[in-house]
Amino acid sequence: MGQLYHDTCFTCCTCSEKLRGRSFYSVSGQVYCEEDFQRFRLSFTERCDSCGFIITDTVIQAVGKSFHPDCFHCVICKHSLQGALFSVDAENQIYCIKDFQRSVAAVCNACGMLILPPEGCAETVRVESRNQSYHPECFQFIYNQSAVNKS
Repeated sequence: MGQLYHDTCFTCCTCSEKLRGRSFYSVSGQVYCEEDFQRFRLSFTERCDSCGFIITDTVIQAVGKSFHPDCFHCVICKHSLQGALFSVDAENQIYCIKDFQRSVAAVCNACGMLILPPEGCAETVRVESRNQSYHPECFQFIYNQSAVNKS
């Protein structure tokens, strides 16, 4: 570690046990005995929200959760979403865009088309009225038509 210590000063930063002749670990300038290092390591490791195992390498964080790269995949087709666009449903289940559109996206009650975000946009805007979904422009058209028919 590039440092010199007195025998009495070379101690674990947690339990103060002498480390001469023992296995030790240095983390961010702190020196730990093997037992305290294992406790330290387990308290700061992240667990994958998909498989539950400890993540020891790359962590993918999305929707407030942590994943192994191989565990971050679409709930339907299981294709990896590492570095790819994805969407989530109301329960925060993760989908590739194609499967989200096929199984989760709302259908406009007026035109019958899927209600999707505009190109290059991450959010979808829809109007809900009487338990039915509409594109904003379709709802506006229907609203204007009903106003004309009432007059």
